[in-house]
Amino acid sequence: MTQPSVFNSTTPRFSLPLLFAGQAQKEFFVNEAHVLIDVLMHMSVKGLASTPPSAPAEGECWLVDATPVGEWAGHIDSIAFFAAGAWSFLNPVPGMRVFNISQGQYHLFDGKWNASGAVAIPTGGATVDIEARQTIEGLLSALQSQGILPSS
Repeated sequence: MTQPSVFNSTTPRFSLPLLFAGQAQKEFFVNEAHVLIDVLMHMSVKGLASTPPSAPAEGECWLVDATPVGEWAGHIDSIAFFAAGAWSFLNPVPGMRVFNISQGQYHLFDGKWNASGAVAIPTGGATVDIEARQTIEGLLSALQSQGILPSS
C-alpha cells in the first residue's frame, strides 16, 4: 500500500501557506499566499536600508541591511514588505535576484546580498585600439542597461 502524501502547512522555499481539508477561514490563508506571491513576482525593492521608512506605501519592499533597527531589528538580509498596514519579512534563498530600483541594478543572494561594482571604461596603454575600446564600451553599456552593472 502506498503512503498518502503528507503536506507541511507551508511551502518549502518561501513559506507560502497551504490549505488542508476542512480548514476554516481558508480565505485568510489564500489571501496571505497571494500577498507573498505578489511580493515575489518580478521582485523589485526600493533600496537597501536599516531603518523602515516613516510613511511606506502599501506593497513597498526593501532589502534589510546588516544593522537593522526598529521594526526591522533581527531581520538582517530579509526582504521587508509593507502589506495590510504592517511590515512582514521574507527570508531569501540562495540564487534569488531582486532589482534595486534606487541603484538601477540587480542584487544576487548567495548567503548575503551582492551587487556588481562599477567597471571603469579602459583608458591608456601603449597601443590604442579604437575598435576594441568601442566593443568594450558597448559590452559595459549592455550590462548596465540590463541592471547587471551599475550606471557609471
